[in-house]
Amino acid sequence: MFNLIYRTPSNLKNDVLSGTTVALALVPEAVAFAFVAGLEPMIGLYAAFMMGLITSVVGGRPGMISGATGATAVVMVGLVAAYGVEYLFAAVLLSGLIQITAGLLRLGKYIRMVPHPVMLGFVNGLAIVIFLAQLGQFFIKNDVGEKIVMEGSMLYIMLALIALTMAIIHFLPKLTKAVPSSLVAIVTVTALVHGLGLDARTVIDFVRDMLPVEEAATATLKGSLPHFSLPEVPLTWETLMIILPTALILAAVGLIESLLTLTLIDELTGTRGRGNRECIGQGVANATNGVFGGMGGCAMIGQSMININSGGRGRMSGITAALVLLGFILFGASLIEMIPLAALVGVMFMVVLGTFEWASLRMFRKIPMSDAFIIFLVSAITVAADLAIAVVVGVIVSALVFAWKHAQHIDVETSIDDNGWKIYALKGPLFFGSVANFKELFNPSEDPEHVVIEFARSRVSDHSGIEALDNLAVKYQALGKKLHIRHLSPDCVELLDKAGDLCEVNRLEDPDYHVASDKLG
Repeated sequence: MFNLIYRTPSNLKNDVLSGTTVALALVPEAVAFAFVAGLEPMIGLYAAFMMGLITSVVGGRPGMISGATGATAVVMVGLVAAYGVEYLFAAVLLSGLIQITAGLLRLGKYIRMVPHPVMLGFVNGLAIVIFLAQLGQFFIKNDVGEKIVMEGSMLYIMLALIALTMAIIHFLPKLTKAVPSSLVAIVTVTALVHGLGLDARTVIDFVRDMLPVEEAATATLKGSLPHFSLPEVPLTWETLMIILPTALILAAVGLIESLLTLTLIDELTGTRGRGNRECIGQGVANATNGVFGGMGGCAMIGQSMININSGGRGRMSGITAALVLLGFILFGASLIEMIPLAALVGVMFMVVLGTFEWASLRMFRKIPMSDAFIIFLVSAITVAADLAIAVVVGVIVSALVFAWKHAQHIDVETSIDDNGWKIYALKGPLFFGSVANFKELFNPSEDPEHVVIEFARSRVSDHSGIEALDNLAVKYQALGKKLHIRHLSPDCVELLDKAGDLCEVNRLEDPDYHVASDKLG
């Protein structure tokens, strides 16, 4: 991943050709995710068009592709099954408004705080998810409608076409970069299949396999323009309570996946996107989906990688992908329906190879065990459960590891001054993780009448540290001894309930920093 840096500048030709390639890969994924959510194929295609167009124009990351995604589709299943598609549109609209609010509050910057091991686990997990999703293309329906693994000549042809697609994508750039190798591969394999009459499954076969038998025969991807329509749901408190949980999860999952993908594209292109603007762009796109009959979505790492690998850098690449997709829906459905699935699977397999951070496998012996564990944990949860859960768990575990390591860093040097006072010179931060070690540094029963705690090389980071100081002051007071605390920040002095009058405040020397505490908030 991070060793594959594509810093080539954007230009209109590359963006248009790359966008066309992305549009071809968007179709089967949009249809598949619509079925995952229990929706009609056109609702997924409308979402892919609107998400791609609006985020490319309004969003904060040129070259990143958005559309209907599996991460958001699985969240929708329960709401659609229980209340119907109109309630879904209302939830998507509300999730868009939540995302816009997050952007206006400038919350997008916090994605920069995601630790590097979590990022590695994120991309590795998504690469595995993309790979596993492609395996579904090796299943077909038998005469009684049961899904079985393809075999015989059909399987061999499928594998050969995938290999050909991957070979073209890998070797063509060594000869010329005038056109995206992925687009050449798709066109070449499509021409080969239909020119030789090979027994290979196409996009329309994929769609028909997902439909009931009575609908499959007449299935088509041809449609019309999406039209404006407010969700037909009662405007009541009860409706809000029904859609709010789904809307919150959609907004959170969408922003996490989009902002992490934005960070990945930043690394690949050597540029920097604008996280807060991307939050607003995702929100505007989802809100538009809610009133134009789309299922919403977020950034798509697979299609974004196809775009970057094919030379797409500017906003025009995403705009082109959306408009070409709309053109297929309105006028060229028959062209998109004839594309062999093997060509698209080959493209996605190359995305998997480019996305997975292979160097992380060699890093396991060179990095701390805690970092290796976090990479593995986030990857596993991404595959087994959900991206948002994986990232949240990874950040929490990283924070706990950080706290545990820094809890060991607090230490003290003791000395006796000319007055016979005992000086405790602290080193290291005093916070919730180091409180236990802090308490073990003192021996009130054996200390002299006057004791000084020196904070010149330490600081109190949160309210747990304040409470530890208060409790220590109580112990010395109970023994009739005086505790002197030097070089605390003014807000620490203000928060000390028991030891406040024992602090020696020197405004010229004392530090000026803020402690994390609700009591000041």
